[in-house]
Amino acid sequence: MLYGLHEAGYQALLVGGGVRDQLLDLHPKDFDVATDATPEQVKAVFRRSRLIGRRFRLAHVRFGDEIIEVATFRAAPRTPDEGDEDDLGDAGRHELDESGRILRDNVYGNLEQDAVRRDFTINALYYDIADFSIVDHVGGMQDLRERRLRLIGDPETRYREDPVRILRALRFASKLGFTIDPAAAKPIPALKHLLLDVPPARLFDELLKMLLCDHAQECFAALEREGLIELLLPPVAAELDAPKVRPFIQAALQSTEQRVREDKPVSPAFLLACLFWFPLQRRQRALQDEDLPPMQALAAASDQIFSGMGSRVAMPRRFTGMVNEIWHLQHRFTQRRGKRPLRLLEHKRYRAAWDFLELRGHVGDADAELAPWWEAFAAAQGGEREQLQ
Repeated sequence: MLYGLHEAGYQALLVGGGVRDQLLDLHPKDFDVATDATPEQVKAVFRRSRLIGRRFRLAHVRFGDEIIEVATFRAAPRTPDEGDEDDLGDAGRHELDESGRILRDNVYGNLEQDAVRRDFTINALYYDIADFSIVDHVGGMQDLRERRLRLIGDPETRYREDPVRILRALRFASKLGFTIDPAAAKPIPALKHLLLDVPPARLFDELLKMLLCDHAQECFAALEREGLIELLLPPVAAELDAPKVRPFIQAALQSTEQRVREDKPVSPAFLLACLFWFPLQRRQRALQDEDLPPMQALAAASDQIFSGMGSRVAMPRRFTGMVNEIWHLQHRFTQRRGKRPLRLLEHKRYRAAWDFLELRGHVGDADAELAPWWEAFAAAQGGEREQLQ
């Protein structure tokens, strides 16, 4: 990939988390490439590539089974009063909204300009295959050594440009065990409300990065400490101090961490089911008090929760549909007579629903003997199953 761009006459370097994690002796999840080639020029070099993005245009290049993200060097945000407006033109100017958030970032620059416009110093380290060196224009190596997370430039301005940097700061500090630089931490309480201006689908993706990782508990604690559970997931925040809720969520996050460390798949739907289970139960009970049958009350409560969340954190239907299946199957676990258990074992969400039931049993939200019974029933053969019933 890098050599292909070099052979075509372009500058190309590894950048970001892949470089950072290798320097920290961690296993990089992916590698990003920065280049002076425009997205269209990248596409001309690599046949198996496509251009994506409007706010931030870049190329995705398929390399074997992997997709490598290739971004053109960008320049830092610049307004007409910082230069000759006639020289900037539409293509040479960033688009910002009234709060300072960048709406479009396709102003190309050179390597040093690209480093300065990145978010954190430790993410602005480049590996240059031309001489096998680390290129550091912002003091990222020193921050790595001191285990410090520092924003490049004025922190308030950088958060206003992209409020998601608040979540990224908490995620990197939790994941890497770094301390957030005081200058970067200070504006967060006053600016966190800007996250509500971020598209809900993007917020959902960022939250998944925090809660489906091997440091999910630390990330959740950081979100709660900064008041972001209350801001972004209000139904969850409202139940956190109720009995069983916090142990249940912590058990779910711990299970997620373990699966990530064992390189096993993790399910966003399962985690969402855990986060919203107790808010669901409260609303279900309220609807049942209004004489709605239990299962109808559950469906209505689910609709209320997810429709209410849409303006904050948009959850795709493919996930909320799976969440509802996990929730609805909980009632069926109490039905252990006749052919119903056999039909439940064949359900495509059985395993996820059983894992959910097991967590509930651990915190006393379900009969502690239910999950072991179903585990034994699933493993039994023929007449053994009849003896269990």
